[in-house]
Amino acid sequence: MGFEPPPRLVRALGEMYGDGAAADWLAGLPALTERALTAGDDLTAERVAAPGGRSSLVVLVRRADGTPAALKIAPPPAEPEQERAALEHWNGWGAVKLLEAPETDASGALLLERLHHEVSLRSLPEAKALLEAAGTLRRLWVEPPAGHAFESVAGRTERQSAGMRAAAEADAELAPLVDAALAARAELVDGSPELLLLHGNFRQSKVLSGERAPWLTVGPEPLVGERAYDLARLVRDRVEDLIASPGGPVTARRRVKKLAESLEVEQARLHGWTLFRAVESGTRALAEGRRQMGEVNLEFAGWL
Repeated sequence: MGFEPPPRLVRALGEMYGDGAAADWLAGLPALTERALTAGDDLTAERVAAPGGRSSLVVLVRRADGTPAALKIAPPPAEPEQERAALEHWNGWGAVKLLEAPETDASGALLLERLHHEVSLRSLPEAKALLEAAGTLRRLWVEPPAGHAFESVAGRTERQSAGMRAAAEADAELAPLVDAALAARAELVDGSPELLLLHGNFRQSKVLSGERAPWLTVGPEPLVGERAYDLARLVRDRVEDLIASPGGPVTARRRVKKLAESLEVEQARLHGWTLFRAVESGTRALAEGRRQMGEVNLEFAGWL
């Protein structure tokens, strides 16, 4: 079968890594996929999951015994080995299960249990989706494995800060928001109270329907740090709907309070990380040419 990458993936890789680097990886993708399929688990490909995600190709496959599975192939900058390590540690607890499979060399492939990729928490009414999301996220917050190589919240956000500063230098109107976000980060990192394994990119679309459990998370960008950082991305979920609503600012602040209380996270810390992550996402989207998404995230940040 052919392994034509979905247009969404092609577009997103170009935005994240540049058109040249994305084209190079995509050109080698058929060979990577063939190598992963023949790596020893006798997999039979069915079809490419579409529209798919923004960072990897997912091929729906069957194992030799007929069990359905999903083969995920991501470029090296997405650090699939870090995802593998996190999924191994969670071992299916709140997350998609990593199936027993040989290492796949440089293919960056992960063999995962198959979930219903077309059914995420975004298919539920907002209140129900947030409740289910909070319950799923709570399961992921565990002690990291001994000797782990996961990045820290402090380290990741320090790297991200450089792009935010560059955005403020290029557009003086962004400077007040960027300064506020960086000040919040400095205070939060200085007094970080916990060191737990975090999903790193948790939101409603990352929680899919499954057979083994009603809802399981996928696509971690794992790191270690405090729960408030992980929860902050969830506060901003369905941001387009919030922006379109006349009560958006009030709803956003209420969501911070409600999620903090439901997951026993300090509200001020959740507020600070929500601000930082919204400004970081907004400035990064602008840099990648996704102007509408950038402006939406920055408007949300301004409410905080």
